[in-house]
Amino acid sequence: MRPFGLAQLFCAAAVSGVACLPALGLAQGAAKTNAYGNPATVKPARTKAAIDVRDLQIRLYQFADDSMLGRQVGRVGNMKGTDMIAAEVKRLGLLPAGDNGSYFQALPYRLRKFTDHSRMTVNGNPLLWNTDFVAVPGQRAPRPIAGAEVVFGGTQGDTATQISAADAAGKFVVLRPNPNGPRGGQGQAFAVRGAAPVRSRFDDAVAVATIDLDTLSLAQRVALNEPVVATSNAPGRAATTTPARGAIDSVALLKSQLAQLQPPATIRLTRDAAARLFARTTVDGLSAGQRGGTITASLDFVETPTDWARNVVAVIPGSDPVLKHQYVAIGAHNDHVGITTPVDKDSIRAFNIEKNKLLLANNMQGLGPDLLAKIRVNMDSIRKVRPTVRLDSINNGADDDGSGSMAVLEIAEAMMAMSVKPKRSTLFIWHTGEEGGLVGSAFFTRHPTVPIDSVVAQLNVDMIGRGRAEDLPGGGPDYVGVVGSFFDSKDLGETVQSVNARQPNRLTLDYKFDEPIAWSGYNNIYARSDHYNYAQQGVPIAFFFTGLHGDYHQRSDEPEFIDYPHYAKIANYIKELVVEVGNGPRPRLNGSKPAKPRVIVP
Repeated sequence: MRPFGLAQLFCAAAVSGVACLPALGLAQGAAKTNAYGNPATVKPARTKAAIDVRDLQIRLYQFADDSMLGRQVGRVGNMKGTDMIAAEVKRLGLLPAGDNGSYFQALPYRLRKFTDHSRMTVNGNPLLWNTDFVAVPGQRAPRPIAGAEVVFGGTQGDTATQISAADAAGKFVVLRPNPNGPRGGQGQAFAVRGAAPVRSRFDDAVAVATIDLDTLSLAQRVALNEPVVATSNAPGRAATTTPARGAIDSVALLKSQLAQLQPPATIRLTRDAAARLFARTTVDGLSAGQRGGTITASLDFVETPTDWARNVVAVIPGSDPVLKHQYVAIGAHNDHVGITTPVDKDSIRAFNIEKNKLLLANNMQGLGPDLLAKIRVNMDSIRKVRPTVRLDSINNGADDDGSGSMAVLEIAEAMMAMSVKPKRSTLFIWHTGEEGGLVGSAFFTRHPTVPIDSVVAQLNVDMIGRGRAEDLPGGGPDYVGVVGSFFDSKDLGETVQSVNARQPNRLTLDYKFDEPIAWSGYNNIYARSDHYNYAQQGVPIAFFFTGLHGDYHQRSDEPEFIDYPHYAKIANYIKELVVEVGNGPRPRLNGSKPAKPRVIVP
């Protein structure tokens, strides 16, 4: 699930005190399973048609494995995760419903780099790529450098020592690195959407070069131009703050926009190369405004599509010759938040449990420094079971949203085994980039691979693997939160209830999140997952989740802490709901609280 301003905990290893072994999730005297009855690992194996605990474990332990690298959109882990899903739906026999007869819908992400064909000269004398200089790729190709005069601009990040914007305009600006600041780039200037972009002092330079390449090895210099993340030029979601009213300098606005379209090149230089730019033997003693030689460069910037940002789309055709042209969409998001700072995974798990206990005792209100300071973790007790520190930097996202993704896959397998399929077709979509701003679902609803008005409902499954009493108030083995099912369609809301009423063991449907709620971290859940983009297109939606928990967006959101019997019960219920909507009357848009006016975006 997409976060809403929650501060992340990046270190818990130094905390000490009273939490005991069960807080870590270890079962006393049980070497192979933890306190929840789950093993540390599960081997890959064939799954069967029935949705049960074992099959969900088989799938989720693979999908949330360290090898998936946190599945972050724009990174190679997202390709790994979507490859796994696509291979499974192909094996199960679902039809591809992505681009060009494939199971994938690729988002417009690109890998951007400079090649080793890049060249630069000072007064006609060559500088060597990776030896003397490296250009750092950005979102766009930089402006040309042809006969630009070199000028020493001062110290990076220290405006008191720098030349003026007028003196930098059209120049190749060289900066001394700031010993107390970040290295390597000019820095980015951010602006509130709707206001004039923030101007940088060196926006009108042809290039900004920092003298800081000596500290990098050859391998590190090469790595500067081997992208580890793909990016997109598509605009993000609008800012929630409103810019102050006032006059906007139209000339300054135009210059800022042009600078963004063709920015100054960002260069990193060795000390020796920088000295040659000024015809000196050393860069020591350079003063702001000092002029150097003339630079001409040919920086070979390339931009290529990538498989690191993909929706997976597949369909089970309906059995009715007319209704099969309508679709019941069921979805989950395939991405998570990738790799972050390494921590002691046992310590952070114990810390998160104690933190969530305080949240429960505090009615889920945010914890201030005084309450956080009360958390104590007994590392001596933990070390008796885990004597070696286990550092972990991968956010596996077992619950968020490995649980939803693998439940949708299990539902697909169960439905493929049905002798008679639902009358309507079932559209399975594993959206990417939910954590990056619902980008995969936004892309699909604006570029649907089936007509958007043929989608009669969208059922979203995001975080259904937990929901214990220790996770949130009201949690338990029958708990599930339902969001938005009555907002646009009373019909769909009533179907959600009627299908549950027919279950041998009914779930407890929690509707509290349809209304504003004071719980910290639960603000506007309705707009924080992929169903929201379907609702904006006038598609009735229902969103199922079992709440946030102490491991939310932490390295401790791992498969071994999932409540599999609870998870299986919810997945079986949602499967029955998909079938019911596939066979029943089309849900009408007659709700009293529409998300917004229903306008179909072409």
